[in-house]
Amino acid sequence: MENLFDNAVRHGGERVTVTVDRLSDGFSVEDDGPGIPAEERDDVFEYGYSTADDGTGFGLNIVAEIADAHDWDVAVSEGDGGARFEVTGVSD
Repeated sequence: MENLFDNAVRHGGERVTVTVDRLSDGFSVEDDGPGIPAEERDDVFEYGYSTADDGTGFGLNIVAEIADAHDWDVAVSEGDGGARFEVTGVSD
């Protein structure tokens, strides 16, 4: 969660709004920042991938690794104005 929130602020600025919602089998984290272009969505979870000048490219890779360690799935899509991450396969 911290990495998703940090990414939202890093790319959307300090006034970005982040919303967390429950899904039937997980949760979503969505922001109202600039979003992630469709052509880059397959790459954002890759180790070392970053569009920030001072980015390490570890943040979203860590999100994917944690999801995988819990047998969850994580995907990125376009939200209602920014990036939307959906974590599914989460059991109660």
